[in-house]
Amino acid sequence: MTIELRPLTAADAEAHCAGEDALTVRWLTGGYGDVEGTIKFFEQLTQNATTGTGKRGFGIWNSDRLCGYIDYTPDLDDGLDPEDVALAYAVHPWARGQGIAVQAVHLICNTLRTTKTGTRAAIRVEPQNTASVRVAQKSGFTYIRDFPSNRDTHPDGTPTTFSLYLLDL
Repeated sequence: MTIELRPLTAADAEAHCAGEDALTVRWLTGGYGDVEGTIKFFEQLTQNATTGTGKRGFGIWNSDRLCGYIDYTPDLDDGLDPEDVALAYAVHPWARGQGIAVQAVHLICNTLRTTKTGTRAAIRVEPQNTASVRVAQKSGFTYIRDFPSNRDTHPDGTPTTFSLYLLDL
């Protein structure tokens, strides 16, 4: 199986929203998206790519079917050093367990190397998110430490604890 990453467009918003489930909401988004809001988010990602600032996101495609999402944020400072680039990803339920996230992480790291963006890729993951921990490990990332977030909180207001995994680019 070969996957590819492509910038997301308004035409992808419905399939993107349809791929969200309770695990996506729990570990990544914090809430279900709607098509209108998703289109605005994709437009912001396109603008960020144009200006070379902020989060850049891509659809993960397998045989011309959208099967997930991956992004990178070069300026996230929550638990990261200045040259670290944060990665985040989600795979649609029907495509999980096939190694798609690991392939997508490899592809996005190649993009970071090619564009000379950052010196290390970083995956910040809640330790209880065992699937994402496995992706970090299978992608060759090294566990560094756990830390309390200075931005993300649980519904009760307590800081989210993340495990930090890094990979030299």
